[in-house]
Amino acid sequence: MRKLERALPIALLHAREATLKPFRHELDQIDLTVQQWRVIRVLAEGKPCCATELAERCVLMPPSLSRILKNLTERELIERVDDSDGRRRKVQIAPAGREKYAQMSGKAAKIYEDLESRFGHEKMETLLDLLNELRTVATAN
Repeated sequence: MRKLERALPIALLHAREATLKPFRHELDQIDLTVQQWRVIRVLAEGKPCCATELAERCVLMPPSLSRILKNLTERELIERVDDSDGRRRKVQIAPAGREKYAQMSGKAAKIYEDLESRFGHEKMETLLDLLNELRTVATAN
């Protein structure tokens, strides 16, 4: 068995926590959690979508997403809309959510730029490619 510090899940968690730290600091300033930001970002950069698609794109479990959607709806950051077929409801970003997105997106870009400048552009691209490949391999049956 690998030593704990060389265990892939632990290494991924440590990297996740380290990379999220500056984002959390900025998100705290605008009263959003990391998970809420993911929802706002997906909706701001895309089109209205159903909860199933949103959960997948935001990498959130459906029960967690339900709580997040309830909170964001109550805060008028997102709104529910009818689907074109009228059978399902979708969510879309509301004007107040666009304001939150505008407040954070520039800060997020600077955080990414800083991290990439210190880590290296080529290494960042390689890391992202390898992580996507690892996900593909890990989910293949």
